[in-house]
Amino acid sequence: MASTFEAGGRPGSEAPEKEKSVVDRFLSLAGDVHAGEGLTALLLSLNGFLLLSTYYTIRSLRSALLLPVQIALPGGVVMAGPEIQSYIGSILAIAFLFIVPLYSSIASRTNRIRLINSVTMFFVVTLIGFFFATRSGVFPATVAVAFFVWIGVFSLMIIAQFWSFANDLYTPEQGKRLFAIVGFGGSVGAIIGALIASSLIGVWGLPVMMLLGVAQLLAALALNNIIHKRDQRRPRAVSTSAPAATEKTLGTSGGFKLVLGQRYLLLIGLLTLTINIVNTNGNYILNETLAQMARAVMAAGADGRTEREIIGGFMAGTDFWQNVLSMGIQFFLVSRIFKYLGIGGALFVMPLVSFTSYGLFAFAPVLSLIRIAKITENATDYSLQNTVRRALFLPTSREAKYKALQAVETFFWRAGDLLSSVVVLIVVRWLALSARGFAFVNLALVAVWLFLAWSLSRENRRLTAKSEPAAA
Repeated sequence: MASTFEAGGRPGSEAPEKEKSVVDRFLSLAGDVHAGEGLTALLLSLNGFLLLSTYYTIRSLRSALLLPVQIALPGGVVMAGPEIQSYIGSILAIAFLFIVPLYSSIASRTNRIRLINSVTMFFVVTLIGFFFATRSGVFPATVAVAFFVWIGVFSLMIIAQFWSFANDLYTPEQGKRLFAIVGFGGSVGAIIGALIASSLIGVWGLPVMMLLGVAQLLAALALNNIIHKRDQRRPRAVSTSAPAATEKTLGTSGGFKLVLGQRYLLLIGLLTLTINIVNTNGNYILNETLAQMARAVMAAGADGRTEREIIGGFMAGTDFWQNVLSMGIQFFLVSRIFKYLGIGGALFVMPLVSFTSYGLFAFAPVLSLIRIAKITENATDYSLQNTVRRALFLPTSREAKYKALQAVETFFWRAGDLLSSVVVLIVVRWLALSARGFAFVNLALVAVWLFLAWSLSRENRRLTAKSEPAAA
Protein backbone atom coordinates (compact mmCIF):
# COMPACT_ATOMS: atom_id res chain seq x y z
CA MET A 1 0.00 0.00 0.00
CA ALA A 2 1.40 3.44 -0.88
CA SER A 3 2.55 5.58 2.04
CA THR A 4 1.05 9.01 2.64
CA PHE A 5 2.86 12.25 3.41
CA GLU A 6 2.08 14.40 6.41
CA ALA A 7 1.98 18.21 6.51
CA GLY A 8 5.46 19.43 5.77
CA GLY A 9 5.89 16.43 3.71
CA ARG A 10 8.00 13.40 4.71
CA PRO A 11 6.59 9.89 4.85
CA GLY A 12 4.35 9.20 7.77
CA SER A 13 1.93 6.53 8.93
CA GLU A 14 -1.16 5.64 6.94
CA ALA A 15 -3.83 8.35 7.25
CA PRO A 16 -6.90 9.51 5.35
CA GLU A 17 -6.09 11.80 2.48
CA LYS A 18 -6.26 15.44 3.58
CA GLU A 19 -8.09 18.18 1.75
CA LYS A 20 -6.10 21.07 0.34
CA SER A 21 -6.16 24.30 2.32
CA VAL A 22 -6.63 27.75 0.78
CA VAL A 23 -2.82 28.19 0.82
CA ASP A 24 -2.32 24.82 -0.88
CA ARG A 25 -4.80 25.70 -3.64
CA PHE A 26 -3.33 29.17 -4.21
CA LEU A 27 0.25 27.88 -4.47
CA SER A 28 -0.93 25.17 -6.86
CA LEU A 29 -1.00 27.95 -9.48
CA ALA A 30 2.79 27.76 -9.45
CA GLY A 31 3.37 24.05 -8.88
CA ASP A 32 2.03 20.67 -7.82
CA VAL A 33 1.32 21.30 -4.14
CA HIS A 34 -0.10 18.41 -2.12
CA ALA A 35 -2.44 18.81 0.84
CA GLY A 36 -0.63 20.15 3.91
CA GLU A 37 2.51 21.27 2.04
CA GLY A 38 1.50 24.84 1.25
CA LEU A 39 2.17 26.58 4.57
CA THR A 40 5.76 25.35 4.95
CA ALA A 41 6.50 26.21 1.32
CA LEU A 42 4.99 29.68 1.85
CA LEU A 43 7.05 30.25 5.02
CA LEU A 44 10.22 29.18 3.23
CA SER A 45 9.38 31.48 0.33
CA LEU A 46 8.85 34.35 2.78
CA ASN A 47 12.19 33.51 4.36
CA GLY A 48 13.88 33.72 0.96
CA PHE A 49 12.06 37.02 0.38
CA LEU A 50 13.51 38.50 3.57
CA LEU A 51 17.06 37.30 2.85
CA LEU A 52 17.16 38.62 -0.74
CA SER A 53 15.43 41.82 0.31
CA THR A 54 18.09 42.29 3.00
CA TYR A 55 20.86 41.79 0.48
CA TYR A 56 19.48 44.24 -2.07
CA THR A 57 18.62 46.76 0.65
CA ILE A 58 22.29 47.02 1.65
CA ARG A 59 23.98 45.93 -1.61
CA SER A 60 24.33 49.45 -3.02
CA LEU A 61 25.98 50.62 0.22
CA ARG A 62 29.15 48.75 -0.73
CA SER A 63 29.71 50.94 -3.79
CA ALA A 64 28.61 54.09 -1.97
CA LEU A 65 31.27 53.46 0.67
CA LEU A 66 34.08 52.15 -1.54
CA LEU A 67 34.02 54.09 -4.81
CA PRO A 68 34.98 57.48 -3.25
CA VAL A 69 37.93 55.88 -1.41
CA GLN A 70 41.52 56.69 -2.36
CA ILE A 71 44.41 54.85 -0.73
CA ALA A 72 47.92 56.27 -0.99
CA LEU A 73 50.55 53.59 -1.60
CA PRO A 74 54.35 53.85 -1.27
CA GLY A 75 55.99 55.63 -4.18
CA GLY A 76 53.22 58.19 -4.58
CA VAL A 77 50.79 55.71 -6.18
CA VAL A 78 47.11 56.27 -5.39
CA MET A 79 44.68 53.37 -5.61
CA ALA A 80 41.09 54.49 -6.22
CA GLY A 81 37.89 52.73 -5.19
CA PRO A 82 37.01 51.22 -8.60
CA GLU A 83 40.46 49.62 -8.83
CA ILE A 84 40.22 48.26 -5.29
CA GLN A 85 36.80 46.80 -6.14
CA SER A 86 38.25 44.91 -9.11
CA TYR A 87 40.64 43.04 -6.80
CA ILE A 88 38.11 42.08 -4.13
CA GLY A 89 36.77 39.09 -6.12
CA SER A 90 40.22 37.51 -5.80
CA ILE A 91 40.33 38.34 -2.09
CA LEU A 92 36.96 36.64 -1.59
CA ALA A 93 38.01 33.50 -3.48
CA ILE A 94 41.04 33.20 -1.19
CA ALA A 95 38.95 34.00 1.91
CA PHE A 96 36.56 31.15 1.18
CA LEU A 97 39.49 28.71 1.25
CA PHE A 98 39.46 29.38 5.01
CA ILE A 99 35.77 30.13 5.57
CA VAL A 100 34.49 26.84 4.10
CA PRO A 101 36.61 24.61 6.42
CA LEU A 102 35.64 26.80 9.40
CA TYR A 103 31.94 26.47 8.54
CA SER A 104 32.35 22.69 8.12
CA SER A 105 34.06 22.45 11.50
CA ILE A 106 31.22 24.34 13.22
CA ALA A 107 28.61 22.25 11.39
CA SER A 108 30.27 19.05 12.66
CA ARG A 109 29.82 20.17 16.26
CA THR A 110 26.21 21.37 16.31
CA ASN A 111 22.76 20.52 15.01
CA ARG A 112 20.81 22.14 12.18
CA ILE A 113 18.98 24.97 13.92
CA ARG A 114 21.93 25.98 16.10
CA LEU A 115 24.11 26.19 13.01
CA ILE A 116 21.57 28.38 11.18
CA ASN A 117 21.03 30.61 14.23
CA SER A 118 24.77 31.00 14.89
CA VAL A 119 25.66 31.98 11.31
CA THR A 120 22.72 34.39 11.01
CA MET A 121 23.53 36.05 14.35
CA PHE A 122 27.14 36.48 13.26
CA PHE A 123 25.97 38.54 10.29
CA VAL A 124 23.48 40.47 12.47
CA VAL A 125 26.13 41.43 15.04
CA THR A 126 28.76 42.37 12.44
CA LEU A 127 26.23 44.47 10.48
CA ILE A 128 25.42 46.36 13.69
CA GLY A 129 29.17 46.90 14.07
CA PHE A 130 29.33 48.39 10.56
CA PHE A 131 26.42 50.68 11.49
CA PHE A 132 28.39 52.21 14.36
CA ALA A 133 31.64 52.35 12.37
CA THR A 134 29.97 54.07 9.41
CA ARG A 135 28.07 56.49 11.61
CA SER A 136 31.22 57.51 13.49
CA GLY A 137 33.16 58.13 10.27
CA VAL A 138 36.40 56.60 11.64
CA PHE A 139 38.81 54.87 9.23
CA PRO A 140 36.48 55.26 6.21
CA ALA A 141 38.78 53.43 3.77
CA THR A 142 39.22 50.44 6.08
CA VAL A 143 35.49 50.27 6.84
CA ALA A 144 34.62 50.53 3.12
CA VAL A 145 36.95 47.69 2.10
CA ALA A 146 35.87 45.53 5.05
CA PHE A 147 32.18 46.07 4.27
CA PHE A 148 32.67 45.19 0.60
CA VAL A 149 34.35 41.93 1.60
CA TRP A 150 31.72 41.29 4.28
CA ILE A 151 28.80 41.66 1.88
CA GLY A 152 30.55 39.36 -0.62
CA VAL A 153 30.70 36.67 2.08
CA PHE A 154 27.19 37.38 3.37
CA SER A 155 25.48 37.26 -0.03
CA LEU A 156 26.76 33.76 -0.76
CA MET A 157 26.83 32.12 2.67
CA ILE A 158 23.40 33.20 3.89
CA ILE A 159 21.66 32.16 0.67
CA ALA A 160 23.56 28.87 0.50
CA GLN A 161 22.50 28.12 4.08
CA PHE A 162 18.87 28.91 3.21
CA TRP A 163 18.96 26.33 0.40
CA SER A 164 20.73 23.82 2.65
CA PHE A 165 17.78 24.15 5.03
CA ALA A 166 15.25 23.74 2.21
CA ASN A 167 17.09 20.66 0.91
CA ASP A 168 17.01 19.19 4.41
CA LEU A 169 13.23 19.66 4.72
CA TYR A 170 12.21 17.99 1.46
CA THR A 171 12.63 14.67 -0.27
CA PRO A 172 13.85 14.73 -3.90
CA GLU A 173 10.25 14.22 -5.10
CA GLN A 174 8.98 17.12 -3.02
CA GLY A 175 11.84 19.42 -3.93
CA LYS A 176 11.15 18.82 -7.60
CA ARG A 177 7.58 20.04 -7.07
CA LEU A 178 8.07 22.77 -4.47
CA PHE A 179 11.46 24.42 -5.03
CA ALA A 180 10.02 26.74 -7.68
CA ILE A 181 7.66 28.16 -5.05
CA VAL A 182 10.41 28.37 -2.44
CA GLY A 183 12.61 30.31 -4.86
CA PHE A 184 9.86 32.72 -5.90
CA GLY A 185 10.06 34.65 -2.64
CA GLY A 186 13.71 35.45 -3.30
CA SER A 187 12.88 36.78 -6.77
CA VAL A 188 10.30 39.17 -5.30
CA GLY A 189 12.61 40.09 -2.42
CA ALA A 190 15.35 41.16 -4.85
CA ILE A 191 12.98 43.61 -6.53
CA ILE A 192 11.56 44.98 -3.26
CA GLY A 193 15.00 45.33 -1.69
CA ALA A 194 16.27 47.32 -4.67
CA LEU A 195 13.20 49.57 -4.50
CA ILE A 196 13.71 50.09 -0.76
CA ALA A 197 17.34 51.06 -1.32
CA SER A 198 16.64 53.45 -4.19
CA SER A 199 13.79 55.12 -2.26
CA LEU A 200 15.26 55.42 1.23
CA ILE A 201 19.05 55.83 0.99
CA GLY A 202 18.69 59.53 0.21
CA VAL A 203 16.16 59.99 3.03
CA TRP A 204 17.62 57.89 5.83
CA GLY A 205 21.30 57.71 4.93
CA LEU A 206 23.65 54.73 4.73
CA PRO A 207 23.94 53.74 8.44
CA VAL A 208 20.17 53.51 8.96
CA MET A 209 19.87 51.23 5.91
CA MET A 210 22.17 48.83 7.73
CA LEU A 211 19.80 48.78 10.71
CA LEU A 212 16.92 48.05 8.33
CA GLY A 213 18.96 45.10 7.06
CA VAL A 214 19.43 43.92 10.66
CA ALA A 215 15.66 44.01 11.25
CA GLN A 216 15.03 41.94 8.12
CA LEU A 217 17.67 39.39 9.12
CA LEU A 218 16.16 38.99 12.59
CA ALA A 219 12.74 38.42 11.02
CA ALA A 220 14.26 35.73 8.77
CA LEU A 221 15.90 34.15 11.83
CA ALA A 222 12.53 33.96 13.60
CA LEU A 223 10.99 32.33 10.53
CA ASN A 224 13.78 29.74 10.42
CA ASN A 225 12.95 28.70 13.97
CA ILE A 226 9.20 28.54 13.26
CA ILE A 227 9.79 26.33 10.21
CA HIS A 228 12.19 24.13 12.18
CA LYS A 229 9.66 23.63 14.98
CA ARG A 230 6.93 22.76 12.46
CA ASP A 231 9.26 20.20 10.92
CA GLN A 232 10.01 18.69 14.34
CA ARG A 233 6.29 18.34 15.13
CA ARG A 234 5.51 16.38 11.97
CA PRO A 235 4.36 12.80 12.58
CA ARG A 236 7.02 10.39 11.34
CA ALA A 237 7.26 6.69 10.79
CA VAL A 238 8.39 5.14 14.08
CA SER A 239 11.30 2.78 13.44
CA THR A 240 13.69 3.52 16.32
CA SER A 241 13.79 5.50 19.51
CA ALA A 242 16.73 7.54 18.25
CA PRO A 243 16.42 11.34 18.18
CA ALA A 244 15.30 13.02 14.98
CA ALA A 245 18.03 13.32 12.40
CA THR A 246 17.69 17.10 12.38
CA GLU A 247 18.77 17.19 16.05
CA LYS A 248 21.98 15.26 15.37
CA THR A 249 25.30 16.84 14.52
CA LEU A 250 26.72 16.26 11.05
CA GLY A 251 29.71 14.07 10.20
CA THR A 252 33.33 15.19 10.45
CA SER A 253 34.17 15.51 6.74
CA GLY A 254 34.88 19.03 5.50
CA GLY A 255 33.08 20.71 2.62
CA PHE A 256 36.06 20.58 0.26
CA LYS A 257 36.73 16.92 1.11
CA LEU A 258 33.12 16.03 0.31
CA VAL A 259 33.16 17.85 -3.03
CA LEU A 260 36.53 16.47 -4.14
CA GLY A 261 35.72 12.96 -2.90
CA GLN A 262 32.39 12.45 -4.70
CA ARG A 263 32.07 12.65 -8.48
CA TYR A 264 28.52 14.00 -8.34
CA LEU A 265 29.42 16.84 -5.98
CA LEU A 266 32.55 17.67 -7.96
CA LEU A 267 30.47 17.91 -11.14
CA ILE A 268 28.13 20.38 -9.38
CA GLY A 269 31.16 22.42 -8.34
CA LEU A 270 32.60 22.46 -11.87
CA LEU A 271 29.18 23.34 -13.31
CA THR A 272 28.89 26.29 -10.90
CA LEU A 273 32.41 27.43 -11.79
CA THR A 274 31.73 27.26 -15.53
CA ILE A 275 28.37 29.05 -15.29
CA ASN A 276 29.90 31.97 -13.44
CA ILE A 277 32.81 32.28 -15.88
CA VAL A 278 30.38 32.37 -18.82
CA ASN A 279 28.01 34.80 -17.11
CA THR A 280 30.75 37.18 -15.94
CA ASN A 281 32.35 37.12 -19.40
CA GLY A 282 28.94 37.97 -20.84
CA ASN A 283 28.64 40.95 -18.52
CA TYR A 284 32.00 42.18 -19.83
CA ILE A 285 30.74 41.89 -23.43
CA LEU A 286 27.61 43.88 -22.59
CA ASN A 287 29.55 46.50 -20.60
CA GLU A 288 32.18 46.99 -23.30
CA THR A 289 29.55 47.35 -26.05
CA LEU A 290 27.58 49.78 -23.87
CA ALA A 291 30.69 51.87 -23.12
CA GLN A 292 31.44 52.14 -26.84
CA MET A 293 27.88 53.24 -27.52
CA ALA A 294 27.98 55.86 -24.75
CA ARG A 295 31.26 57.29 -26.08
CA ALA A 296 29.77 57.48 -29.56
CA VAL A 297 26.67 59.29 -28.26
CA MET A 298 28.83 61.75 -26.32
CA ALA A 299 30.98 62.38 -29.40
CA ALA A 300 27.85 63.17 -31.42
CA GLY A 301 26.81 65.64 -28.71
CA ALA A 302 23.08 65.34 -29.38
CA ASP A 303 21.85 63.45 -26.31
CA GLY A 304 22.16 66.07 -23.57
CA ARG A 305 23.12 63.53 -20.90
CA THR A 306 26.50 62.78 -19.36
CA GLU A 307 28.24 59.49 -20.10
CA ARG A 308 27.49 58.22 -16.58
CA GLU A 309 23.80 59.11 -16.95
CA ILE A 310 23.59 57.22 -20.27
CA ILE A 311 25.23 54.11 -18.82
CA GLY A 312 23.35 54.32 -15.49
CA GLY A 313 19.95 54.67 -17.17
CA PHE A 314 20.66 51.78 -19.53
CA MET A 315 21.80 49.45 -16.72
CA ALA A 316 18.92 50.43 -14.41
CA GLY A 317 16.42 49.50 -17.11
CA THR A 318 18.28 46.26 -17.81
CA ASP A 319 18.27 45.29 -14.10
CA PHE A 320 14.55 46.08 -13.79
CA TRP A 321 13.44 43.99 -16.77
CA GLN A 322 15.65 41.02 -15.95
CA ASN A 323 14.28 40.94 -12.37
CA VAL A 324 10.68 41.16 -13.62
CA LEU A 325 11.29 38.39 -16.17
CA SER A 326 13.08 36.32 -13.53
CA MET A 327 10.07 36.59 -11.22
CA GLY A 328 7.70 35.47 -13.99
CA ILE A 329 9.90 32.49 -14.93
CA GLN A 330 10.23 31.47 -11.27
CA PHE A 331 6.48 31.48 -10.58
CA PHE A 332 5.00 30.18 -13.82
CA LEU A 333 7.66 28.08 -15.57
CA VAL A 334 10.20 26.53 -13.17
CA SER A 335 7.89 23.97 -11.56
CA ARG A 336 6.47 23.01 -14.97
CA ILE A 337 9.96 22.57 -16.44
CA PHE A 338 10.85 20.39 -13.45
CA LYS A 339 7.63 18.38 -13.91
CA TYR A 340 8.04 17.65 -17.62
CA LEU A 341 11.85 17.63 -18.00
CA GLY A 342 12.93 16.65 -14.49
CA ILE A 343 15.94 18.12 -12.68
CA GLY A 344 18.29 16.51 -15.19
CA GLY A 345 16.46 17.86 -18.23
CA ALA A 346 16.19 21.35 -16.70
CA LEU A 347 20.01 21.49 -16.60
CA PHE A 348 20.07 21.97 -20.39
CA VAL A 349 17.71 24.97 -20.61
CA MET A 350 20.15 27.64 -19.44
CA PRO A 351 23.17 26.57 -21.56
CA LEU A 352 20.95 26.47 -24.66
CA VAL A 353 19.76 30.01 -23.87
CA SER A 354 23.40 31.09 -23.42
CA PHE A 355 24.47 29.37 -26.63
CA THR A 356 21.79 31.31 -28.51
CA SER A 357 22.79 34.56 -26.79
CA TYR A 358 26.50 34.35 -27.60
CA GLY A 359 25.78 33.12 -31.10
CA LEU A 360 23.81 36.35 -31.49
CA PHE A 361 26.69 38.36 -29.99
CA ALA A 362 29.16 36.76 -32.41
CA PHE A 363 27.18 37.27 -35.62
CA ALA A 364 25.05 40.33 -34.82
CA PRO A 365 26.87 42.48 -32.22
CA VAL A 366 24.12 45.10 -31.95
CA LEU A 367 23.60 46.60 -28.48
CA SER A 368 19.80 46.32 -28.51
CA LEU A 369 19.97 42.60 -29.37
CA ILE A 370 22.77 41.99 -26.85
CA ARG A 371 20.64 43.67 -24.19
CA ILE A 372 17.60 41.49 -24.90
CA ALA A 373 19.73 38.34 -24.98
CA LYS A 374 21.52 39.23 -21.74
CA ILE A 375 18.25 40.09 -19.97
CA THR A 376 16.90 36.67 -21.00
CA GLU A 377 20.09 34.88 -19.95
CA ASN A 378 20.35 36.62 -16.56
CA ALA A 379 16.64 36.16 -15.83
CA THR A 380 16.90 32.44 -16.59
CA ASP A 381 20.03 32.24 -14.44
CA TYR A 382 18.48 33.99 -11.44
CA SER A 383 15.32 31.85 -11.58
CA LEU A 384 15.53 28.43 -13.22
CA GLN A 385 19.29 27.83 -13.11
CA ASN A 386 19.67 28.89 -9.47
CA THR A 387 16.79 26.62 -8.48
CA VAL A 388 18.17 23.69 -10.51
CA ARG A 389 21.62 24.06 -8.99
CA ARG A 390 20.23 23.91 -5.45
CA ALA A 391 17.84 21.06 -6.33
CA LEU A 392 20.82 18.96 -7.41
CA PHE A 393 21.59 18.50 -3.69
CA LEU A 394 18.20 16.89 -2.93
CA PRO A 395 19.41 13.26 -3.31
CA THR A 396 22.64 13.87 -1.33
CA SER A 397 23.41 13.26 2.35
CA ARG A 398 22.54 15.80 5.06
CA GLU A 399 26.27 16.44 5.47
CA ALA A 400 26.58 17.32 1.79
CA LYS A 401 23.46 19.52 1.93
CA TYR A 402 25.12 21.80 4.49
CA LYS A 403 28.88 21.52 3.97
CA ALA A 404 29.32 20.69 0.28
CA LEU A 405 26.58 23.11 -0.78
CA GLN A 406 28.38 25.90 1.13
CA ALA A 407 31.67 25.03 -0.59
CA VAL A 408 30.06 25.03 -4.04
CA GLU A 409 27.98 28.18 -3.56
CA THR A 410 30.86 30.20 -2.06
CA PHE A 411 34.33 29.11 -3.17
CA PHE A 412 33.46 27.62 -6.56
CA TRP A 413 31.25 30.62 -7.34
CA ARG A 414 33.93 33.16 -6.44
CA ALA A 415 36.58 31.09 -8.21
CA GLY A 416 34.48 31.61 -11.34
CA ASP A 417 34.83 35.38 -10.85
CA LEU A 418 38.57 34.98 -10.44
CA LEU A 419 38.98 32.82 -13.55
CA SER A 420 36.80 35.17 -15.56
CA SER A 421 39.20 38.01 -14.78
CA VAL A 422 42.03 35.82 -16.08
CA VAL A 423 40.05 35.09 -19.25
CA VAL A 424 39.45 38.82 -19.75
CA LEU A 425 43.17 39.51 -19.30
CA ILE A 426 44.11 36.88 -21.90
CA VAL A 427 41.39 37.69 -24.43
CA VAL A 428 41.47 41.48 -24.20
CA ARG A 429 45.09 42.27 -23.31
CA TRP A 430 47.06 39.44 -24.88
CA LEU A 431 44.91 38.36 -27.83
CA ALA A 432 43.40 41.83 -28.35
CA LEU A 433 40.03 40.37 -29.38
CA SER A 434 36.97 42.56 -29.71
CA ALA A 435 33.74 41.95 -27.80
CA ARG A 436 32.54 40.05 -30.87
CA GLY A 437 35.60 37.77 -30.77
CA PHE A 438 35.08 37.30 -27.02
CA ALA A 439 31.63 35.86 -27.80
CA PHE A 440 33.28 32.94 -29.62
CA VAL A 441 35.33 32.20 -26.49
CA ASN A 442 32.11 32.01 -24.50
CA LEU A 443 30.56 29.67 -27.09
CA ALA A 444 33.42 27.26 -26.46
CA LEU A 445 32.83 27.50 -22.70
CA VAL A 446 29.11 26.82 -23.20
CA ALA A 447 30.10 23.59 -24.98
CA VAL A 448 31.97 22.56 -21.80
CA TRP A 449 28.88 23.55 -19.81
CA LEU A 450 26.66 21.29 -21.93
CA PHE A 451 29.00 18.34 -21.33
CA LEU A 452 28.90 18.93 -17.56
CA ALA A 453 25.09 19.20 -17.70
CA TRP A 454 24.90 15.86 -19.54
CA SER A 455 27.18 14.17 -16.98
CA LEU A 456 25.24 15.64 -14.05
CA SER A 457 21.91 14.65 -15.56
CA ARG A 458 22.95 11.01 -15.66
CA GLU A 459 24.31 11.08 -12.10
CA ASN A 460 21.21 12.86 -10.78
CA ARG A 461 18.87 10.25 -12.29
CA ARG A 462 20.96 7.48 -10.73
CA LEU A 463 21.06 9.04 -7.24
CA THR A 464 17.38 10.03 -7.30
CA ALA A 465 16.39 6.48 -8.27
CA LYS A 466 18.30 5.22 -5.21
CA SER A 467 16.98 7.84 -2.76
CA GLU A 468 13.29 7.71 -3.66
CA PRO A 469 12.71 4.07 -2.56
CA ALA A 470 14.57 4.84 0.68
CA ALA A 471 12.25 7.78 1.37
CA ALA A 472 9.07 5.88 0.57
